[in-house]
Amino acid sequence: MNCLLDGTIPPSSGLSSSSALVCCAGLVTLRANGKTLSKVELAEICTKSERYIGTEGGGMDQSISFLAEEGTAKLIEFSPLRATDVRLPSGAAFVIANSCVESNKAATSHYNIRVMECRLATKLLSKSKGLDWKKMLRLHDVQTKLGVGLEEMLTIVEEVLHPEPYSTEEICKCLGISLEELRAQILSQNTQDVSTFKLYQRAKHVYSEAARVLEFKKICNEAPANAIQLLGELMNQSYISCREMYECSCPELDRLVDICLQFGAIGSRLTGAGWGGCTVSMVPTDKLNAFLKNVRKAYYQTDVQRLALEKNSLFATKPGRGALVFVEA
Repeated sequence: MNCLLDGTIPPSSGLSSSSALVCCAGLVTLRANGKTLSKVELAEICTKSERYIGTEGGGMDQSISFLAEEGTAKLIEFSPLRATDVRLPSGAAFVIANSCVESNKAATSHYNIRVMECRLATKLLSKSKGLDWKKMLRLHDVQTKLGVGLEEMLTIVEEVLHPEPYSTEEICKCLGISLEELRAQILSQNTQDVSTFKLYQRAKHVYSEAARVLEFKKICNEAPANAIQLLGELMNQSYISCREMYECSCPELDRLVDICLQFGAIGSRLTGAGWGGCTVSMVPTDKLNAFLKNVRKAYYQTDVQRLALEKNSLFATKPGRGALVFVEA
């Protein structure tokens, strides 16, 4: 195979550039070898493939890369992987704004530490409820095994986990294992030397964020007169939780979200893994042009580096179709 690669996604910007590359590679490899797989199978293979670089990522980016359809957002669910259409309200545009702070998941441990914190919270919650904690990897697994709703899981988090950071010694004591077992059986390679973990905050963020996703879909389906306002409030709540409970923001993202809300966004939050990258803002369509102009002036034209990157850093977007192969007629 000889491949020529080109792309327009800014790297390390939280817009799934790495997943786009992996998905493209998977699709091209299939095509070149005359093989076919379903979109779901391809998404699952690409998700596993991306973990070989050491990033403990989920499968949302790869799934939407293949399952996206023009004109509709998608609710992505796992175990099994499936995608449900979500009709976004008319009268609002979604605007991407790049903070111009690069966020390289593979080169830092921030991302994997959060994954491990969620995994450790899963283990402690499972053990407290008499579940087989050694087999439990994800917070969703605990909810499924207990057969309860997200609100009840948030109550359980409050009852079982404490807000103060957990030391590795305390985690080992709670689970009845040695430090060597913790490192060998649970922690990833680049989190071996982390000494404290925030379990309460991470679990609370994950369960509350899942509840916001379902509420977002419910509002879109019911389409009340104030739908745009309600959706914007959910986006703002999400950002506060990302910043304060998951701690994956950065000063530039905080500043950019403030600017977007100041100039007319109904809701604004980071997108992607965080620690840099982009914001996504919901803006009334009648305010879109003024919004773009004001954000450009307030965030990009005040900094030489940002100004140089401005062309591909601020734009309105809408749901498009997923990965496909163009064939000469």
